[in-house]
Amino acid sequence: MSGLVFAGAFNPPTVAHTRLARMALEQTGSEYVTFVPSKQSYIRDSQKKSFAISDEQRLGFLHRLAESRPWMRVSDVEMRQTEQPRTYLTLKALRDEGLSGSLLIGTDKLAELDHAWLYVPEILSEFGIVCMEREEDDAEEIIRNCPLLSRYISNIRIVRTPDTYRFASSTKVRSCVLEIDERLHLLRDLLEPEIFDQCVGDLLAGVRGSRQA
Repeated sequence: MSGLVFAGAFNPPTVAHTRLARMALEQTGSEYVTFVPSKQSYIRDSQKKSFAISDEQRLGFLHRLAESRPWMRVSDVEMRQTEQPRTYLTLKALRDEGLSGSLLIGTDKLAELDHAWLYVPEILSEFGIVCMEREEDDAEEIIRNCPLLSRYISNIRIVRTPDTYRFASSTKVRSCVLEIDERLHLLRDLLEPEIFDQCVGDLLAGVRGSRQA
């Protein structure tokens, strides 16, 4: 079986993650995509994200999504490690577990490979890369301008993806949740606690009803 490996924070997973992965799957003729969430400590300490959902929660979200998506696999191979492993080591570990696949990345990561990643020749020669190219990006130009990537051009496959889901980032989700939390705090200052839950629920129902009318 041939597969793709989609590693990332998934903090939380969004429609962009699942739908773009499905597009890459279909365009490459792969049989499955393995989602590999990073460790919470790496997201918080190295990536400096504003908020990192726990390992258990993110893994649970992905397993829930996989229930209705037969092509989707989920692995906690990185979460099981003491420290966040390098991507090449993750790919090797997945291969040992029967989930071998090419690394699935976006053009933003493609541009970082030659200066911010380790084991890039090993990744390209042993596993290959599938790059999701957004409409405004030029993956072929990135490859041409990079001597390292140019040497392995036959091991890089480009798939076209629309900008439709560009808005659907994990960062945007976290920002929306923070806005909701701030609004709820304001509402709690405006309403008596005895009626808070029912009042908010009734108001939401009324607003939704007016929009559908």
